Amino acid sequence: MNTQKMKVKSDFKRLTEFAGKRKILIYLSVIGSFLSALIALLPLIYIFFIIRDVINVAPNFEEATMIGHYAKMAVLFSVVTMIVYFGALMCSHLAAFRIGSAIKRMLLKHITKLPVGFYDEMGSGRVRKIIADTSGAAETYLAHNMPDMAGAIATPVGMVAIMFIIDWKFGLVSILPIILALLSMMKMIGPVMQESMRKYTDALEDMNNEAVEYVRGIPVVKTFGQTVYSFSKFKKSIDNYGKFCIGYTKQCRPAMIMFLTFINSAFAFLIVLVLILTNGGSSVTADVTLNFIFYVIFTPIITTTLMRVMYMADGSMQVKDALKRIDDIMELKPFGNEKQNDNHIAEKLAQNGYDVSFENVSFSYENSNVQALENVSFTAEKGKVLALVGPSGGGKSTIAGLISRFWDVTEGSIKIGGVDVKEIDKETLMNTISYVFQDSRLVKKSIYENVKLGKPDASREEVLAALKDAKCEGILEKLKDGIDTVIGTKGVYLSGGEMQRIAIARAFLKDAPVVVLDEATAFADPENEYLIQQSFAKLAKNKTVIMIAHRLTTIQNADKIIVMDRGKTVEIGNHKELINKGGLYKKLWDEYGTTIEWKVGGISA
Repeated sequence: MNTQKMKVKSDFKRLTEFAGKRKILIYLSVIGSFLSALIALLPLIYIFFIIRDVINVAPNFEEATMIGHYAKMAVLFSVVTMIVYFGALMCSHLAAFRIGSAIKRMLLKHITKLPVGFYDEMGSGRVRKIIADTSGAAETYLAHNMPDMAGAIATPVGMVAIMFIIDWKFGLVSILPIILALLSMMKMIGPVMQESMRKYTDALEDMNNEAVEYVRGIPVVKTFGQTVYSFSKFKKSIDNYGKFCIGYTKQCRPAMIMFLTFINSAFAFLIVLVLILTNGGSSVTADVTLNFIFYVIFTPIITTTLMRVMYMADGSMQVKDALKRIDDIMELKPFGNEKQNDNHIAEKLAQNGYDVSFENVSFSYENSNVQALENVSFTAEKGKVLALVGPSGGGKSTIAGLISRFWDVTEGSIKIGGVDVKEIDKETLMNTISYVFQDSRLVKKSIYENVKLGKPDASREEVLAALKDAKCEGILEKLKDGIDTVIGTKGVYLSGGEMQRIAIARAFLKDAPVVVLDEATAFADPENEYLIQQSFAKLAKNKTVIMIAHRLTTIQNADKIIVMDRGKTVEIGNHKELINKGGLYKKLWDEYGTTIEWKVGGISA
């Protein structure tokens, strides 16, 4: 859907485009709500007729023969109002649910085409909130706000007509507080408040995103005995949200006070008019009394109607902001190559081999003035292990992400088998590379289903073989249901090292020719690390392997080691060559050795 064309359309028209065949239900709901609001005024008129007849015949009440008829008509129109309004809401909800699901599908479909780096930059918590809140705002707006808006328009139109027909003076005085209340409300729904609504949503999204990251980091917090202040960004996001909400409330307070004062003071205006018409109460007539009673009955509707209008205005601002966020997502362009399953490319890769080469690659993250990589060149050959080491922030994980086009390079090129990754269709590229991250996550499914993600059409025997290759037999033996054990239920949880071995089994099952290991033993204990290293040795056979590690003992046998520092390749060679060179790698190796041999009070740590 072309968002540039969508922007020139009204919010209502944009939303109805998602309704498909249910678009007619939206219009039916608006018409039904409009009619129900008009019908709802009739019971009040019949109640007034009852009061009028009673006053006119007093004290001979037996002469009021129409009271029963008026009462029946009031009840009848009350029931009709509820039926019509219920029908309108049924129509609006059916259309709203369709629109909400259509928006989610559109966003999810588009997001799946975006580079994986999009999730790192925006944050998974923020992405989830945008998808949930935008569709939720659209549903609420169409299911409730639109019908209520039609009713809110119908009610004052009908009231004004009735009020001026009965007595124009009373009608004019009753409308005066409405006008003053509307003028007060305009201060809460103008451009300034629209901007405040955007900032409010930004603050809420930021807090939600940081909360997700904080929860994920709780194990680290507990391990090192830290507090919430260890996550300063989370604390700051909470403070910013609280500060904004208080400021926003204070900003709305004067206008809200005036609004509530005027909509609840219509009766006061009527009393002033009655005093004027009756010379201070000295010449009260039956007509003035009846008219006063009629308008006292009607004026409470003003309060109800304007409160609904105010909430509808808030809903309109929310849906406008939601549509803006939808546009922001939809305007993010996927990478240019969107071909599907290009067999020619796959065959070419198989023929050329799967060497991975970086040719003068430079890259910087969006909104960053610092280059993450600068003029990086190297080749990882098939059947050999290339290791990336260096201080944190050196660009190692960035290299791993660029291979799979988590992002696209700023300059230079990355090739697999001599083919630029930009020319490889998405499916072929994903089938070519297996990743094992330092924090591999498992879904709340069985071990069998988790491993099968690597190859959806794999047989049970293939999954068992992959688990065996990944040295997972010990994990399965201790679980009652073995391979069918659902992770995360009934107290079944795995350690970090065990989760890594399950993730490695997934890589075995996928059997991709290029394997990227990003700090894959970072959270493993010595026993798990030993088993992981054994499985790595088998996984790497006849494959192009790129390994990132801080534990230098895990890469000392690598065929080639590249030392990264501040986005540049500063040293290249094998372990022995780099040690003899006496450069940054030698320094890192010595520091790593010192941490292993560290002693406290003469006892090895």
